[in-house]
Amino acid sequence: MLAAMSEPTETRKQRAARRAGEFPPAPEALPRPVLDSHTHLDITVNEAGVPGGGPADDPVAAAIEVAAAVGVDRLVQVGVDVDSSRWGAGVAEKYPAVLATVALHPNEAPRLADLDEALREIEALAARDRVRGVGETGLDFFRTGDEGRAAQEESFRAHIAIAKRYGKALVIHDRDAHADVLRVLDDEGAPDTVVLHCFSGDAEFAAECVRRGYLLSFAGTVTFGSAGALREAAALTPLDQMLVETDAPYLTPMPHRGRPNASYLIPLTVRFLADTTGADLDELCAAISATGDRVFGPW
Repeated sequence: MLAAMSEPTETRKQRAARRAGEFPPAPEALPRPVLDSHTHLDITVNEAGVPGGGPADDPVAAAIEVAAAVGVDRLVQVGVDVDSSRWGAGVAEKYPAVLATVALHPNEAPRLADLDEALREIEALAARDRVRGVGETGLDFFRTGDEGRAAQEESFRAHIAIAKRYGKALVIHDRDAHADVLRVLDDEGAPDTVVLHCFSGDAEFAAECVRRGYLLSFAGTVTFGSAGALREAAALTPLDQMLVETDAPYLTPMPHRGRPNASYLIPLTVRFLADTTGADLDELCAAISATGDRVFGPW
């Protein structure tokens, strides 16, 4: 007892730093099952571990199980380069709850010594049955400067062609490039199904995407205090054009911003969207689930 009392007390700052690396507690389960339309299981298990703590012999299976326990019964594993796309395609073939998308991230394209060869590998993966989307591709003018934008656009155009050739959904990463994303889609002709991943535009851009029939996928960013414009965009998005995602292990929704994200935290964003849009929670879950099956399914 004396020894325990003599140990130094953890300060609030120290406790916050320690907990920053911990997964948050599981939220209340949803009334109906939904999907996580965009996650990076490979990065999550390699960098953050498995929700619930402790090692797991099969971390992917553990992540799927934790998500299913709160009503997130389907996951879309998203590729960002050749290696992660190859890994995701394999995971989708092994686990019935997982489907995959494959692509070169827009910030990856300018770094490649042989973009054409990488695109050939992505196209070969896109032909596989359990790969249901081409993405995340697009344009990122935040992290890539003028010198890399030609390669980004070349890659984006090639991914659009692949999506159309194989009849797969196109999953777009758009950061600070709204007008140029639409310009390229207009130039090339958009595939039948277009998903704006981690939608980051305002109400005006959302209205244009909705008019075009695109799907808007909202991440934990919609819960952030500074995201008023994003909430306005969500409020005008029809339920049958809305998806929800984690982008795990990033963009953890409030009140856990800054801690690792994973698919089991989707209920926080779904409930927030229900409050923001005024939609009935049960109706919103049903709509998200049906849209996920229409875009990526059947699982």
